[in-house]
This record gives sequence, structure tokens and C-alpha cells, in this order.
Amino acid sequence: MKMRAIGLMSGTSLDGLDICFAEFEKKDTWQFQILKAETLPYSSDWENKLRNSIHLSAADLLELHSHYGFYLGQRTKEFIQRHQLENIDLIASHGHTVFHQPHRKFTLQIGDGRAIKMETGIPVLYDFRSQDVLMEGNGAPLVPIGDELLFSKYNACLNLGGFSNISLTSEGKRIAFDIAPVNIVLNYLAQQMNENYDENGDLARKGEVNEILLNQLNSLDFYQQAHPKSLGVEWCHQFIFPKLKDKAPLEALATFTEHIAQQIAQIINKYQIKNILITGGGAYNTFLIEKIKAKTESDVVIPEKQIIEYKEALIFAFMGVLKMNNEINVLSSATGSLADHCSGTIA
Repeated sequence: MKMRAIGLMSGTSLDGLDICFAEFEKKDTWQFQILKAETLPYSSDWENKLRNSIHLSAADLLELHSHYGFYLGQRTKEFIQRHQLENIDLIASHGHTVFHQPHRKFTLQIGDGRAIKMETGIPVLYDFRSQDVLMEGNGAPLVPIGDELLFSKYNACLNLGGFSNISLTSEGKRIAFDIAPVNIVLNYLAQQMNENYDENGDLARKGEVNEILLNQLNSLDFYQQAHPKSLGVEWCHQFIFPKLKDKAPLEALATFTEHIAQQIAQIINKYQIKNILITGGGAYNTFLIEKIKAKTESDVVIPEKQIIEYKEALIFAFMGVLKMNNEINVLSSATGSLADHCSGTIA
């Protein structure tokens, strides 16, 4: 059985919309091939709309949910036309996370899938997280199903995006959880120095680590909690940004980069991970990767560019394929929900 699907992913770091068109085939195990993939940067107008969506009134947020759905549909239609793509079975859209508060039984990813379908005429799957939250899960991370079925040759998969999250097999079960904020904080600090992001970690490399700040960060309650657990932007606003606001940006960058590396290395060492696949924008932060390597004995694998940049979009496409086949696409061992389940709304 072969299926061709488009995955849409917009991360918390707001660097653009990732679109990945891939073919999936189930033989003894699932195989995949990325056929076309690209990132479409947001205009400053759209970036501001999405960044500030957390502050909107209910009515304005519902309006943005619709408008962003049409935006996603238009960008996807242009992508299909530009590459003359054919035989597309489905589109799977993650949407853009505005609120993520599983302890209050809600998570919100905007971008109405029905609007995407109206623009493209292709079946759309969306809202992959809500069902898990209603089932007492964290609604995250969802990517472990793809790690389990598409990337099983690695002991663990680590994504360095807005947040870092890891998935690994422990005692015969796939577990996964968020480790620490990454680009959501590093980009914020780099932007204070008129850079969009800290390229290769070059800015952090110049800074001095503030040991007092580092200890404050490392002693935050979240790091002591057992998994499953997940982080949201609200947590950063509450616990991280206030600690950084009086610090020199270079010092804060150096310290926070060290903090990320320490938290990640601690997990790699705790689970004695022999080889680890690292993807997401943070995989290009050579200074951060050097620090992680220096603190562990794990074989750190940085894959080809397409996998680094589009693994999440690829796996959402795959989740859509699983949903269409009525197969499990969310693992309770990763999210903490009551049971494994098949999630997503079909438009």
C-alpha cells in the first residue's frame, strides 16, 4: 500500500511554514521518501499576527483561525502548482499552537482544516492534539509514532526547535517528553542584538556563562518532574524571560546555551543512549552540538538537510496517513493519555 501526503508544520519559533510532500509505503515496515519540501517564510505581518495571537480576544482569535486556514490552503495550493504535484491522497496540518494547557484540558492549534480543503480540494486532517488532551494526555509530543515506525534504527530522536523534545525506547516502551526551551529563547535573545537568530551559536560562543543564572535555570521545577511532560510559550513567559530581562544579551545567550546542553546531556546520560538523531533548526547550532557532544558519550548523528528541516512536517504527513487507515497515531506512553489512539479531525 502506497500513499502520498503533504504535511504542514508551523513551529513556535515562527521561522516559517514547513511543507513536506512524501510517499509512504508499508511493506514489513513503513518506508518513506521525501519528494519535495520547502519552508515558506512568514511575512512580518503574518509573523506578528501569529506571535500576538495569544493576546487576542475570543472573537478575534476565531477570525484568525479561519484566515490562517485559508492562508495555509493558498500556500499549499501554490506549492502543488509550483512543483506540478499529482496523486496527493491527503494533507495533514499541525496548525499553529496558540495555547497549550493540558492540565486545564485544552490545547489550541489554529488554522481551520476546512478552509485548507476549500482552497485545495484535497482531504485534510488537522487538530491532532485535542483528543489526547481530553484523554488526560499532554497532547504532546506526537512525533514519537514516526520515530518508532520510520526512524527505529536510532536509540533516540532529539528535535531542537522552539523547544527540545526527545523520544526513546525505555523498558520496551516508546517514551517522549520536552526537555527545555531552545530557539524560542535563543532567537528572542539574538533579536535583542538585531540578529534573527544566533547563527552557528557564534554569539553565545563570545559570551561568558553566568553561573548564578545557570543555577537558577537548572533548579526550575519542570526539570525535576517525571515524564510525560511538555512545555508551552506561557511557561517561558512565566519562568524564563523574567530571569533574563536584566541580563546582557550576550551573557544570557551563553548561559542559556549552556543550560540547554546540560539539560539534554543529563537525559542522554540518564538513559545511556548509544546513538541519537538530532533534527530541527538547533541542529545547525554548532556551538550547542559541540557542548552536547562534550557532555556525553553518545554517537550524535546530524542527518541530511531534508531530514533536519522537515522531519516534523514529514511525521505529521505520516500521522495523516495512519489516521486515514484508522491506525494508532498517538502513543499513550509518550503523551500520558489513557490509551494509544487514532487522532485527528478529517475535513
